[in-house]
Amino acid sequence: MNIIIFGPPGAGKGTQAKKMVDFYGIPQISTGDILRANVREGTELGLAAKEYMDKGELVPDEVLIGIIKNRLKEKDCEKGFILDGYPRTIPQADALATILDEINKPIDVVLNLEVPDEELVERVSGRLMCGNCGASYHRTFNPPRKEGICDVCGGELFQRDDDKEEAVKNRLTVYKRQTQPLIDYYAKKSLLVSLDGTKGIDEVFEDIKAILAKFA
Repeated sequence: MNIIIFGPPGAGKGTQAKKMVDFYGIPQISTGDILRANVREGTELGLAAKEYMDKGELVPDEVLIGIIKNRLKEKDCEKGFILDGYPRTIPQADALATILDEINKPIDVVLNLEVPDEELVERVSGRLMCGNCGASYHRTFNPPRKEGICDVCGGELFQRDDDKEEAVKNRLTVYKRQTQPLIDYYAKKSLLVSLDGTKGIDEVFEDIKAILAKFA
């Protein structure tokens, strides 16, 4: 199965993608994770991307397209993949279609998680991460046992610059302006299926399994 999981920042794309990885045994491909790893490691790509990410803006297409093309050619994608966070614009979708034609891996379905803006801001602006092991927390929904300290390794927790409230609101504005048109793009191709992302994590995953049953 070749899947795109789609939705605004904080809609739960990453969480549901990881559940699909465990259940279906196909890899999650998250441009966000790849870019953040490069930022942490201080690579040339990471330094170039950080300026955009800190402002909540989209990283330029030419950077992302190269990452995706190389990743989809790797061996673990032979039985399928889950694209999380890509494409985000019509030009990226067109570029992806070209790449998939070249490697003969058409998209089977696009899952679109829908969540109201107010809930998205609360979800994202409360997130915390461990600077040492990368474990994630939430001030309201999943707080650490000791404030500011990672339960797993004892490392110090921090808030990513792009998770701060103003950056989150800007990310939502960018999303609506540049990414929302992809809903129409994939709907016209009869690939889009929208889901209620306000449900509990397990409830959303049950809905996803019901949709994917026809492709498994």
